[in-house]
Amino acid sequence: MQIERRFTQAGQSAYAQIEFRKAISEIKNPDGSIVFRLADIDVPAQFSQVAADILAQKYFRKAGVPARLKKVEENSVPSWLWRSEADLAAMKDLPKEEQYGSETDARQVFDRLAGTWTYWGWKGNYFASEEDALAFRDELAYMLATQRVAPNSPQWFNTGLHWAYGIDGPGQGHFYVDPFTNKLVKSKSSYEHPQPHACFIQSVGDDLVNEGGIMDLWVREARLFKYGSGTGSNFSYLRGEGEKLSGGGKSSGLMSFLKIGDRAAGAIKSGGTTRRAAKMVVVDIDHPDIEAYINWKVKEEQKVAALVTGSKIVAKHLTAIMKACINCTADNDACYDPKQNPALKREIKAAKKDQVPENYVKRVIQFAKQGYKDIEFKTYDTDWDSEAYLTVSGQNSNNSVSLKDDFLRAVEADGTWNLTARKDGKVMKTLKARDLWEQISHAAWASADPGLHFNTTMNDWHTSPAAGPIRASNPCSEYMFLDDTACNLASLNLLQFKDATTKNIDIADYEHAVRLWTLVLEISVMMAQFPSKEIAERSYEYRTLGLGYANIGGFLMSSGIPYDSDRRPGHCRRPHRDHDRRLLCDLGRNLSQARPVPGLQAEPRIDAAGHPQPSPRCAWRNPRL
Repeated sequence: MQIERRFTQAGQSAYAQIEFRKAISEIKNPDGSIVFRLADIDVPAQFSQVAADILAQKYFRKAGVPARLKKVEENSVPSWLWRSEADLAAMKDLPKEEQYGSETDARQVFDRLAGTWTYWGWKGNYFASEEDALAFRDELAYMLATQRVAPNSPQWFNTGLHWAYGIDGPGQGHFYVDPFTNKLVKSKSSYEHPQPHACFIQSVGDDLVNEGGIMDLWVREARLFKYGSGTGSNFSYLRGEGEKLSGGGKSSGLMSFLKIGDRAAGAIKSGGTTRRAAKMVVVDIDHPDIEAYINWKVKEEQKVAALVTGSKIVAKHLTAIMKACINCTADNDACYDPKQNPALKREIKAAKKDQVPENYVKRVIQFAKQGYKDIEFKTYDTDWDSEAYLTVSGQNSNNSVSLKDDFLRAVEADGTWNLTARKDGKVMKTLKARDLWEQISHAAWASADPGLHFNTTMNDWHTSPAAGPIRASNPCSEYMFLDDTACNLASLNLLQFKDATTKNIDIADYEHAVRLWTLVLEISVMMAQFPSKEIAERSYEYRTLGLGYANIGGFLMSSGIPYDSDRRPGHCRRPHRDHDRRLLCDLGRNLSQARPVPGLQAEPRIDAAGHPQPSPRCAWRNPRL
């Protein structure tokens, strides 16, 4: 491909026209103590403090960056694209604590991302010439530094650590399809093939310990969380509570396994940083355990309320009982006898009235008798990251119920609904559809979960129905596709494409960015590794990409266009239309040069000139194209 320069000039640094500034990034506890501090970092001057903090706290590599680097020669790659590794000879005279450290300059991050994408693009013969490869690298680095575009988090976490610094480690159980042989390979390295995909959909079978089963899923999820990705699964194949097992026993049910997965996710910090793991759980509306699933978080929220309120009530009464004992002036043991100490009797009665356990009342009196002057009883609060929430389950996933139109029609008609066994389809329970709908509505009001997946509509818009149904999504539900696939994403910041003179989107710049970042996402599939064989093969076959845009609200506000004005729809539609047109044209050209995608609907249809044509069925239909 030929790469046009719109933001940079040949022979100049990609950052020649960008001002940088020094910054400090800190995280403090409520008491003022410092949890994290990185001083004297370099960021683009236009970066807000929030942007600088996110880069420093989340995306800077914190350890293992060599103080001195050397290039590793590759005959098939231009010298400016050779990867780097630690120069041990040059570092030997440095103090040990200075030999390796953290990234401290935003340009280090931008260079390792843009350089790695260009490196793999060169190896994949994506560029018409070396000049095109140079332009590609520089244009990407410029767009990152000016906040025009940002890839998903795993790119920032993982991409380029091996290429830029030689950071590596043993394989973690990942697989990739070798782009030069089309053969499936088990990774021997942690970072040579990075994990750049953010969004995963994984299958899970009704099997306890074998590959593809329940416990195997937790391992695959751990691989994803460790490197900063998110994952979703439909758990509806798992048998409900009480269904028969092959060994003669009965299943412990869906919920017991969901709680295990919830605990596992809660133990892992996404990308090894302070982010929580991202996880989506989906269950079909006809599952035998659907009621327990719907009300799961409602009950857990009630437990938190009970812990918070109960702990404060108990602490208040125990403190009062202790004071009644130690403030008493009676002789001998009379102070500890409620028959002889009226104040103690009054406090014990008050405690019993508020259901304080009797053993705690007796324990406080014993403590006072032994000479203690106070008693510590921990209280809890409702902060989402507090110990109260850590105590209960269901806090580490977005939960959704998968609905088909037949259920919604049953709700409309006030009909009945059957919950069916997973193995033989036997009806386990029949209830009113509206009663189940009411449970969903109440749970969403009480705890913000579950969400809804309108499965019939999702599959009506499915581009590859011959390959199987859509059953789940990633945690944020912007990616819906086949099980055991992954999608890597990037977002264009519309506000940065606003023309200073016309106050409109500069469509030429915008289309240029769409074209280059479609290529980035395509290259990212080529270079990636995945947590299972199936995901590696399917993602390589289907090339699932996600390129969107953000900040349309900021664009409208800065242009003085109210949300409810007649001008808003036109301004909102235009970037969407031009984004889709450019994206589809590039996809069409790429697909025309690649092998057919298995199971793909014959859409989008591309004419001889490379323009997309209206589709008879699915999401590509757009009369403005």
